Amino acid sequence: MKRLLLALAAIATLAGCGARNADYEQPAPDVARGSYVHGGPPSLTLITIRTNDSGKGSHTALMINAEERVIFDPAGSFRHAQIRREGDVLVGISPIFWEGFRSMHARATHRVETQTVIVSPEVASQALALAYRSGAAPSAYCARNTSSLLKQLPGFEGLRSTWFPTQLEESFIEVTGAETTIYYEDYTPPGGLPANGVLGVDRTTVPRVES
Repeated sequence: MKRLLLALAAIATLAGCGARNADYEQPAPDVARGSYVHGGPPSLTLITIRTNDSGKGSHTALMINAEERVIFDPAGSFRHAQIRREGDVLVGISPIFWEGFRSMHARATHRVETQTVIVSPEVASQALALAYRSGAAPSAYCARNTSSLLKQLPGFEGLRSTWFPTQLEESFIEVTGAETTIYYEDYTPPGGLPANGVLGVDRTTVPRVES
């Protein structure tokens, strides 16, 4: 298959709650990729974007691995011609597009923190259905809509309902006990990389695959 480099059509500043999904131009059906089925166990991955200087939360998203793998990205601004957005759901999240999403947010000023929880197939399917039904969120609703979705799932009822990404992340860790992975690009914390830290490279140019 011929591979052509296709840069992410993304804003250069933080891709987060401030950008409205209404700005997204839906690619033509013959361009957008279809769904992607990941071979791993059913799971939910909370994604929190934090500033490197103060640790302030800037954005929240949720990767759902169910019958297909998607990212629930309320009020997000990830753009790629081969990724279809249905409401707030990014469809077709293969490993390379997950790397692109993560890399788009991580840079000298921001890092990406994730916690993954293995869930039952039924819980994963319910999360996927709720994400598709959610529709497109207004600006600044990322943590609010993500926490609302999670609280409807068995085992997650104790999560705090919040507008703030850091509060949601703290509540998610408290309820699930999930370990955190911190992803950096173009930045090493003073004192060095923490034990749970990963220093990555820029993946904001991803290959476009033509059949």
